[in-house]
Amino acid sequence: MTQSPPPTTPSSVNDFVSLTTVRLQPSYTIPIVLVLAGIPLILLSPWLAAIISLFGLFLMIQTSAIRLEFTASALDVLRNGDRFRQFPYSDWLNWKIFWSPVPILFYFREVNSIHFLPVLFNAGKLRECLDRHVPLDRLRNPNASEPTNPPKS
Repeated sequence: MTQSPPPTTPSSVNDFVSLTTVRLQPSYTIPIVLVLAGIPLILLSPWLAAIISLFGLFLMIQTSAIRLEFTASALDVLRNGDRFRQFPYSDWLNWKIFWSPVPILFYFREVNSIHFLPVLFNAGKLRECLDRHVPLDRLRNPNASEPTNPPKS
């Protein structure tokens, strides 16, 4: 008699917490790069090296504490497991992930505010979730004028 493998749960497959919520996994790439970049900078400028390394350590702490969750209706920002901000997709006007080769900054604009976040989570999954929940082709463009009818001849 053969045994089948244990069933997988949604939380262990593709970062799913439930069937409608996706929690992004952390990525320590940017903090580690900044801390390591500070090491050779000691020879040029100890102050600059200290500032860059401390910023990297700060981002490392943020990476361990902050999570993004994509729900059916909003992007939730969690700190140590507790939701402290919610951004409903209906308020979004635009979003962009800067520097495609190595994503470092995530920007999104809501009706009343602009947000910049360092990419401290799985960038591929972030893009996938953004494309699914807030596709750019369906967002409102506040700078676009109303369509005009061409003159009739």
